Amino acid sequence: MVKKKAKMTPASPSVQDKPATLKDLLRPDVLAGLKAQADAMKAEEQAKKDAERAKAEAARKAEEKRLENDFAYQLEKSNLDWRKHK
Repeated sequence: MVKKKAKMTPASPSVQDKPATLKDLLRPDVLAGLKAQADAMKAEEQAKKDAERAKAEAARKAEEKRLENDFAYQLEKSNLDWRKHK
């Protein structure tokens, strides 16, 4: 018969055994400043995306308005089955 191997769980390292992280080494005021700067950068990026989206939407609406006034485009787009309208 084969003996079953006992499962050994590794001992969890204590807090003191963990290496120090950059967050632990920085002063709280410096860390708060960095977080504020990161939040400002995220907000700026979001504002850029919103402005870009609004610009694309305005361009799309302008093109749509231009095409509404184009007779050739309207003729191509229209349904040529005039029997429905008799």
